[in-house]
Amino acid sequence: MWLSPEEVLVANALWVTERANPFFVLQRRRGHGRGGGLTGLLVGTLDVVLDSSARVAPYRILHQTQDSQVYWTVACGSSRKEITKHWEWLENNLLQTLSIFDSEEDITTFVKGKIHGIIAEENKNLQPQGDEDPGKFKEAELKMRKQFGMPEGEKLVNYYSCSYWKGRVPRQGWLYLTVNHLCFYSFLLGKEVSLVVQWVDITRLEKNATLLFPESIRVDTRDQELFFSMFLNIGETFKLMEQLANLAMRQLLDSEGFLEDKALPRPIRPHRNISALKRDLDARAKNECYRATFRLPRDERLDGHTSCTLWTPFNKLHIPGQMFISNNYICFASKEEDACHLIIPLREVTIVEKADSSSVLPSPLSISTKSKMTFLFANLKDRDFLVQRISDFLQKTPSKQPGSIGSRKASVVDPSTESSPAPQEGSEQPASPASPLSSRQSFCAQEAPTASQGLLKLFQKNSPMEDLGAKGAKEKMKEESWHIHFFEYGRGVCMYRTAKTRALVLKGIPESLRGELWLLFSGAWNEMVTHPGYYAELVEKSTGKYSLATEEIERDLHRSMPEHPAFQNELGIAALRRVLTAYAFRNPTIGYCQAMNIVTSVLLLYGSEEEAFWLLVALCERMLPDYYNTRVVGALVDQGIFEELTRDFLPQLSEKMQDLGVISSISLSWFLTLFLSVMPFESAVVIVDCFFYEGIKVILQVALAVLDANMEQLLGCSDEGEAMTMLGRYLDNVVNKQSVSPPIPHLRALLSSSDDPPAEVDIFELLKVSYEKFSSLRAEDIEQMRFKQRLKVIQSLEDTAKRSVVRAIPVDIGFSIEELEDLYMVFKAKHLASQYWGCSRTMAGRRDPSLPYLEQYRIDASQFRELFASLTPWACGSHTPLLAGRMFRLLDENKDSLINFKEFVTGMSGMYHGDLTEKLKVLYKLHLPPALSPEEAESALEAAHYFTEDSSSEEALPQEEQEGSGSEERGEEKGTSSPDYRHYLRMWAKEKEAQKETIKDLPKMNQEQFIELCKTLYNMFSEDPMEQDLYHAIATVASLLLRIGEVGKKFSARTGRKPRDCATEEDEPPAPELHQDAARELQPPAAGDPQAKAGGDTHLGKAPQESQVVVEGGSGEGQGSPSQLLSDDETKDDMSMSSYSVVSTGSLQCEDLADDTVLVGGEACSPTARIGGTVDTDWCISFEQILASILTESVLVNFFEKRVDIGLKIKDQKKVERQFSTASDHEQPGVSG
Repeated sequence: MWLSPEEVLVANALWVTERANPFFVLQRRRGHGRGGGLTGLLVGTLDVVLDSSARVAPYRILHQTQDSQVYWTVACGSSRKEITKHWEWLENNLLQTLSIFDSEEDITTFVKGKIHGIIAEENKNLQPQGDEDPGKFKEAELKMRKQFGMPEGEKLVNYYSCSYWKGRVPRQGWLYLTVNHLCFYSFLLGKEVSLVVQWVDITRLEKNATLLFPESIRVDTRDQELFFSMFLNIGETFKLMEQLANLAMRQLLDSEGFLEDKALPRPIRPHRNISALKRDLDARAKNECYRATFRLPRDERLDGHTSCTLWTPFNKLHIPGQMFISNNYICFASKEEDACHLIIPLREVTIVEKADSSSVLPSPLSISTKSKMTFLFANLKDRDFLVQRISDFLQKTPSKQPGSIGSRKASVVDPSTESSPAPQEGSEQPASPASPLSSRQSFCAQEAPTASQGLLKLFQKNSPMEDLGAKGAKEKMKEESWHIHFFEYGRGVCMYRTAKTRALVLKGIPESLRGELWLLFSGAWNEMVTHPGYYAELVEKSTGKYSLATEEIERDLHRSMPEHPAFQNELGIAALRRVLTAYAFRNPTIGYCQAMNIVTSVLLLYGSEEEAFWLLVALCERMLPDYYNTRVVGALVDQGIFEELTRDFLPQLSEKMQDLGVISSISLSWFLTLFLSVMPFESAVVIVDCFFYEGIKVILQVALAVLDANMEQLLGCSDEGEAMTMLGRYLDNVVNKQSVSPPIPHLRALLSSSDDPPAEVDIFELLKVSYEKFSSLRAEDIEQMRFKQRLKVIQSLEDTAKRSVVRAIPVDIGFSIEELEDLYMVFKAKHLASQYWGCSRTMAGRRDPSLPYLEQYRIDASQFRELFASLTPWACGSHTPLLAGRMFRLLDENKDSLINFKEFVTGMSGMYHGDLTEKLKVLYKLHLPPALSPEEAESALEAAHYFTEDSSSEEALPQEEQEGSGSEERGEEKGTSSPDYRHYLRMWAKEKEAQKETIKDLPKMNQEQFIELCKTLYNMFSEDPMEQDLYHAIATVASLLLRIGEVGKKFSARTGRKPRDCATEEDEPPAPELHQDAARELQPPAAGDPQAKAGGDTHLGKAPQESQVVVEGGSGEGQGSPSQLLSDDETKDDMSMSSYSVVSTGSLQCEDLADDTVLVGGEACSPTARIGGTVDTDWCISFEQILASILTESVLVNFFEKRVDIGLKIKDQKKVERQFSTASDHEQPGVSG
């Protein structure tokens, strides 16, 4: 490739000159190609240690002038062919021109200009394809692909020089981080180390420093521990590794989310030596941090940030911090964590103006909002550019009448978010939630009866505050404090959020403001105001729709706070039903999870239905990520964090808790319901106040404070039950003495009675202690810990899934548990590979975690072909893809073009285990419909038609096919019906009833199918050491079987006429006419359609020689049959009408074909059809006859009874899977099949 000219001072160090002319030198790297010795070893080592790109480019061309000592690199090449091409171009195009110049400087300037021109031209052509990485980086990517055999689709993100510790010896080399793999390569004095680890296999990733290892990165998989150290910038490397491992975990957790994540934005301009992917991952990390800090919607993209100061009128200071600008918001965060946070939605902005600069206030910028607030920023570095960006975004934010959202356009919402449709026109709405909660109107459609205000207001007897005495006075004071706060700091979205705001939240939010402030602090208000009418639309769409989620919702409705009067009547229950169903409809991947009902019922007490819905969205999708999916992964992750924090903060209690096994029991119920299910309602709601302001940090702090308060009792507990009872009683007695609501008896407190109730604990005191003792917890630290725990949790869930799937495989399958687990890993890797390299296999690529474990990973036909080719003991050369296609059709009994692991193992077991009869049965079935496709044999077309129609055919299906017959229903269960336990019981009953198939149940095989079987056998033997003996044996057997078929044909011609009317009910015309028509109809397509007759010949060029072997082996054993086989096989090549008619028109009669196909499909309607003379007068052969014939040849018997170790093939497949499985050149055979 052409390189941008760079100076080389010592041209001959480590290089050998191969060609030269007055202006250019072509050089080869020492030790590359012929020769080598010690020089080659040293140079190879230096290449790896010092220069990452040298091994990619063993050839280079330098430009030189006669009097100059300076050389310029102009091109490099990975092969002699590539570099020679560049050399010839230079000789043909530049040599003549350069000899004209007088000055050497002019020559060098001209050459450099020309090379730059060529590179610019190449880049111009490549730009539309997205080739935006710098040259040096492309070289490293090329080296990575070459070194590790990665396909084109595997993108390098970045590479780093580092040491890998092999034992106690550091190996200096290069670490390559790609989208799906971590790779390391080292070459030191002839010792080569090459590592490839998939991100999805990593169970632990952490940065640590020990005495043995300096500051290093530890990478664990299930099989090994790897240590890397001596990084130039270990922080950057580790952060990137975290991001890539996180992407892989997302892929295992939720393939749709992973695919969404993969849609990375295109860069505006390439940066030097930074890959586009690396830059995009950095941008994604910043986006996530920005959205989490300011609780913004998921589609918000950070445009940029700059340091500045903000004038805060409440304390008359200029606070230093950072201003962030995105497509819909301007945000500010102070350098001191609690000093000030500010969120200004662009929809609220009325004026942005540049004020006059002064020495006191340099580069000020004033932003005014509709709520009559003005924000003054100063010390902005690039103010003009900033104002331009803000005005660009403001132009995209449609203007609208004050208080109305009717004129909003769809451009505000990023079209990339699936779950948030473009805003619809809605009714009038205040521009911010600053107006009191009671004055807000609901967006909901008028037809749907909805709770337009918090249920608490409807079901609480409104006694005046004065009547409540001290409690009323306290509540009044709280309200007053908040109103003063609003006056000083602003009200609504644009409020200044400071340490004082947090202090007020900790004292408890007054009942009248709770709903409003929850909406603000959670960020739900922003989503609600930009999606008017969305909830009403969802309610309308989801009403009357039945799914598994709706059934579970109905079951749990009356268990949601049954002690509260709001949920003891239809109004509250109906509101809860609508909100939960609407959310399940919005987000089917979560649908409904237990505990959502408890949280939602509390949200409904303080807000309208729509407000409760958007609060639920904020909770499930942003504040508690992955908590409410089918495997409650998020809650398990935070449970792991809780265990870790217990070890750090309460070390003396940690070991005892582990022994008791309490943490897993308590944390799920505490975290999933935010303490609402374990504490009295009026106390838990105070924790929810703090949670909406501070996030998960508060929940962890309170949980630690509860354990700390009960440490002595817990240390004295002898078992889990005792510890749980003690903690339950403690939480029951956490009271809120300031609550103005009538006390609601807590269900657990009612059920558990005790002589001496423990002392009451004030909730505000508990919160205060939690902040005093555990406030060192930071949001960033929690995110870091979440990553570490997520790896652990998801990998343990994957292990559980693997064990469950392996247990579901019947015992008689023949593989050991270890072999099944290895096969499962290979199968899963093949499924995941469909997502790796952006393949278009959408059906197999999508994984639904809510399905049973067995159905979660499935592969399609092309993936199965790749696995079959590498694992089958029956290697058939170029015929293998054809055989794989047949095996796939045989296993795919529900015809959805996907097979699960059980079906896959069933197919593998048929080839590996069982005796000769069992293996031959599998081979026999592969040459009958449905395995044999219509294109492969014309007669199979008619057979397949009867096969699908005949209801009795189920009896002839193999047992494994009947076992999976329910999976078609399973595929539809999410949308239409519920897969309750009865469904599975019926399936299991059917499995038990399924009768073992006997060889008599197998349908007979016609001549076309038999010829296909012979072809497969010939291909199967081609790579065997006993090849010649096997060929001779199969020729003898084929010849014998052809004669048996001929005899059978004559016999059936005499006796098989009587039951004809019963076997072919649809044939109305008399037989003789039909016979003549058949001869006429059948002949033309047979001769003229290569697809219909050539069958597998498109895949193998062996047909002529195979047929010759048959004749050779069968000579002297009968002339008619072998010649018929020969003529039929030749027909498939030369398509001559006359030779074809020997078989087709002479012996294949249409009425008999129809009769025969009934047999192929299942049992004939008359018992006599199965025994003795068959209904068919055509040539046919039974499985018993094939088995008996093969048993006469010991070499064939030995071949099929030979044991093959699948373990070795799995090992090879794993190696191939990492490197080549989706490379374009390896996909060709699969596609052609």
